[in-house]
Amino acid sequence: MKINKSILLSTLGAFAALSAYAQDIEASLLLKQPGNNAVAYRLHLDNGKYEARGTRLPMQITQTVTNDGDDKIVSVKMKADADVYFNFGAQLATGLNTDGCEFYMPGFWYHRNMRSPKEAPSFATSSSWNFRDDRLSTPLTSVYSTTTGSGWSVLRVEKDAADVQTQLTQGEIILPGNTTIGYLGFDNETGKAKLTFGYPYVETPRRYIRKLTLAPSVTSFVKLKAGEEKTLTWRIRQTKAASYGDFVSSMWQYSFDKMQPEPLKQQMSAEEVKAQLCNYFRESYVADFPLKYNSGLTILTNDCKPAREMQIGFCGRVLLNAFNEIEWGEAHGDNNLKQMGESIIESFKQNGFTPAGYFYDFVNFNEGMPRNVVHSIRQQSEAVYAILHYLKYERQHGRQHKDWEKKMRTLLDNLIAIQKPDGSFARKYSDNGTDIDASGGSTPSATSTLVMGWKYFGDKRYLAAAKRTVDYVEKNIISKSDYFSSTLDANCEDKEAAIAAVTSTYYLAMVTKGKERAHYIDLCRQAAYFAMSWYYTWDVPFAKGQMLGDVGFRSRGWSNVSVENNHIDVFVFELPHIVKWLSTVTGEKRFAKMYDVIYSSLCQLMPTNEHHFDIAKPGYYPEVVQHTTWDYGRNGKGFYNNLFAPGWTVASLWELYSPERTVNFLK
Repeated sequence: MKINKSILLSTLGAFAALSAYAQDIEASLLLKQPGNNAVAYRLHLDNGKYEARGTRLPMQITQTVTNDGDDKIVSVKMKADADVYFNFGAQLATGLNTDGCEFYMPGFWYHRNMRSPKEAPSFATSSSWNFRDDRLSTPLTSVYSTTTGSGWSVLRVEKDAADVQTQLTQGEIILPGNTTIGYLGFDNETGKAKLTFGYPYVETPRRYIRKLTLAPSVTSFVKLKAGEEKTLTWRIRQTKAASYGDFVSSMWQYSFDKMQPEPLKQQMSAEEVKAQLCNYFRESYVADFPLKYNSGLTILTNDCKPAREMQIGFCGRVLLNAFNEIEWGEAHGDNNLKQMGESIIESFKQNGFTPAGYFYDFVNFNEGMPRNVVHSIRQQSEAVYAILHYLKYERQHGRQHKDWEKKMRTLLDNLIAIQKPDGSFARKYSDNGTDIDASGGSTPSATSTLVMGWKYFGDKRYLAAAKRTVDYVEKNIISKSDYFSSTLDANCEDKEAAIAAVTSTYYLAMVTKGKERAHYIDLCRQAAYFAMSWYYTWDVPFAKGQMLGDVGFRSRGWSNVSVENNHIDVFVFELPHIVKWLSTVTGEKRFAKMYDVIYSSLCQLMPTNEHHFDIAKPGYYPEVVQHTTWDYGRNGKGFYNNLFAPGWTVASLWELYSPERTVNFLK
């Protein structure tokens, strides 16, 4: 760490043993006069009071440590004798050797983030980091020793919520108002792991400002007027775990219990949500090309005009949305909507397949139909998933589509042919089946499709292939707690990889019995803790003038995207229903409670005629919701990026509010 880290390390001093293990906190104080560089002071504890030896501080600082079960609650009270601009920092010396340690900061840091390149926060750039706590799904930093099985965590405790906008974003900055944003992190400069925490925020050695972009560090200062007081509180906990995976699971349970997120007041019923989303279907329909589609990506928030690009899965989820249109249109007598969905599906039957029998993943109609195609196992699986739902729906209504069934058999057989001996699938591959990206991290995205293929066609080869995928997932992802490579635009630690692992094991648990089913349930539970760790247990604060704060947005129940994409979104699809089911079959009641939080929270920003939430058209649900000082290229905290992809957000919410869809298919 540069800039302030050198100051902090030269001035730190131990002051108070927290436990019988003699683990220490080291603390420092930075004081700044406007226009001058900050001055750092070593803090020592004497009868509950901090002192800087040889210097009279312009503020009184006292510290208390109390017990709450296994936690030590550390409270630092600050009272100004004169006007001061301060930054308080602390480090918990865990005594653990860095070489044997893994780190966990919910929704942002897993292991050492080494799946990410040096342009994102990871050990590839530095072994010591500090981050604003609003980057984290729970404001917690923790470390786990793989050699001793012991771990430590520091959880920020703050009842209020405030933030402030600043003109400067790097170096030493004086905040123009009040904030409750502090910082959390870890320090490994000495070869021993320390957990760092303090207030107000510090981000070192670099700030993460947008995708794969690190910027100079920042240290912020708040003003405390003469006679004013402020109390800072953290919970410190030592724990034991058999593995890193067990450590993360226990940390999520602990975080949930301490944060206690409550469901929001439901603003819309499921039917009302879907009715609004139908406006997206109507307004986004494009019928000008060989493939008809709902325009679902590279759309501007300020006009929502359709784009000339189609993506079959991921951002667009074109076929799943087409099925949603058909299902809703037929149930509600909306023939126009039904016809739109049917025309989309018919166009893909006629023109949507490559010579080898795969779907076209992506088409830019400015350039025409692609010649050199790249397939992803995720997008192909998502497309088959949608068509199999459609085919079963049609069969239930007395309609059969033999031509579609033939195409799906061909594609499923293709998948079996390219599955590797270890059960994995290449992340990306060419039309002839050769690998383009051999990484197996996206393998679980194929499981549900293969299970559905077996359920629909009765071909046991598909079920056997699905089981082989989970053999791979168990050995290479779940057992190693290494959830990566499932999103298309980042090959890193990500939420969607954990969700894919949860979904894959759930599907097999639903179609097996006895010990085999119990095994899949256990794998599903393990993966679910990692998936849940990305979801916010608290409401991050916003400043006045930041749209999300001005409209009363609450971040609880939303989730960070990945290590490389530090914004929140509504990517859930089937996950909440699976988690709720897990709460029943495993007895983990926290899952059911978190389901209620997610279910009640994700429709908060629904654009309607009455309230657009900065989106031009009703039903176009926002995607890149920027909740911290990170942007996707435009606007920053409290706003959206100017470009968004509502195709997948609409599909995700539709599945959230269709709780019986998967269960009915697998019956």
